Amino acid sequence: MTITAEQVKALRDRTGAGMMDCKTALIEASGDMEAAIDILRKKGLAQAAKRAGRTASEGLIGCHVSADGRTGVMVEVNCETDFVAKTDDFKALVAEVTGLVVAAGDAATPALLVDPAGPVAPRITAAAAKTGEHVIASRMVRFAGGGQVGSYLHLGGKIGVLVEFAGVAPEAASREEFRTLAKEVAMQVAAASPLYARREDIPAEAIEREKAVYRGQLEGSKKPANVIEKIIEGKLGSFYEQVVLPDQASIRDPKVAVRQVIATAAKALGGDPRVVRFARLRVGESA
Repeated sequence: MTITAEQVKALRDRTGAGMMDCKTALIEASGDMEAAIDILRKKGLAQAAKRAGRTASEGLIGCHVSADGRTGVMVEVNCETDFVAKTDDFKALVAEVTGLVVAAGDAATPALLVDPAGPVAPRITAAAAKTGEHVIASRMVRFAGGGQVGSYLHLGGKIGVLVEFAGVAPEAASREEFRTLAKEVAMQVAAASPLYARREDIPAEAIEREKAVYRGQLEGSKKPANVIEKIIEGKLGSFYEQVVLPDQASIRDPKVAVRQVIATAAKALGGDPRVVRFARLRVGESA
């Protein structure tokens, strides 16, 4: 089959491997991008694939957490240039759109952002007319009805994070220790980009894919099967440390895992605080 230069470039962008290595891998994989990534990893020519979307535009992320900490909302509003994104008018637009999503309550869904009869679309249209740029409310996240929500905005609104905790009593949620913990964990998500809140959340096929890559790396090592399996389990531990939030090294102290940070806070707060879900938005990055 014919492999295009665009496919080769896309694979190189995702893996950092050489152009010819990327083309060879794509040919071997019959053009399947994910299979080509695995081929390169097995040959030691690429690092593990990272979640990274293509930057499509500029803009800002708005964030709001209710006074009782039970509901959190994030909204991404995009424009064409960073110049417009930095203006007071655009910042006011992001705050207004975020407020409209908050006010919608349980009716707040992604469809609300583009509904021509809804409250958001007219404001977006007016902003586009005023700035002369293409403006869009592209994404939203809403956590509600579960546990306690923490938030964090980084780089002036270029990255936004919501984190939801279970096991936090209402009286504990109002304490400074919990607010500090929630912010620390949200900052961790912003900086380290974990993919999962728990090991149990990792799809079985994702784990099997990692194991297949590790077995491919060990082919020809002549090690006994039981030794190979132990090595694979060890490598999985490193995989968990990359993608599972509690397993990650704390950005504050790399010698301490995030689960230890949470456990330390639990001693002061009581209960069993644990992260049940999180969301991370970066401006211009696909979900």
